[in-house]
Amino acid sequence: MEVKKRADIIQNWINKYCDTSSYKPKSLVVGISGGIDSSVVSTLCANTGRKTIVLTMPIKQIKSQHDLSLLHAQWLKKKYKNVEHHLLEMDKIFNSFSEVLNKFDNEHGYANSRARLRMATLYQVAAANNGIVVGTGNKVEDFGVGFYTKYGDGGVDISPIADCTKTQVWELGKHLGVSESIINTPPTDGLWDDGRNDVQQLGMSYEDLEKAMRDKNDPNYQKYLEIREKNLHKMNPIPVCKFNE
Repeated sequence: MEVKKRADIIQNWINKYCDTSSYKPKSLVVGISGGIDSSVVSTLCANTGRKTIVLTMPIKQIKSQHDLSLLHAQWLKKKYKNVEHHLLEMDKIFNSFSEVLNKFDNEHGYANSRARLRMATLYQVAAANNGIVVGTGNKVEDFGVGFYTKYGDGGVDISPIADCTKTQVWELGKHLGVSESIINTPPTDGLWDDGRNDVQQLGMSYEDLEKAMRDKNDPNYQKYLEIREKNLHKMNPIPVCKFNE
């Protein structure tokens, strides 16, 4: 599919949702990290013409990642009159959270807690602006290997690019005019103090993951399945104890 058509379909889909939803949201709220996914989603939201609120929410953020999020926010503000940007420094919130839970120290848990604190922040801002939280997950992350935080960046109202592969998101970024520095930066979830990127965490590139998702005969298919299996608990419905009576 031509990239322009894909972008138009997504923008029309967002508008249709807002027009037909019983909630009738008046704003679109997006957390921007300086990564390609959130940059593309926030730009698509801005292109709808609806009030778009973008939040930069650094928590012990590596400077290069934070600088990219600010760069994108400035670009959005300059290009779109319907965009509102807020920088919310969240170190104090996270430090208090960590202090209260110091007896339950766990690096992976704290990484996920960063995402969950941001999710709570997005919903507070959305509530104050009669808005909805717009997700930034792509198809590989959301439905392939489950590379997201349950009730963190996985906690959203709508997911405009969840049926787009990472390659398609990069294509959208170029089409929409997203900064080359954002497009060319190795993807990272930004949840770790050491700045580890997605490939280092997953053990596979997005290009290889996409190939394995499409083809069971791909040499990396078994590795893809192993990554997916570990995260199925995020993608499957919550187990419910049901009664026949």
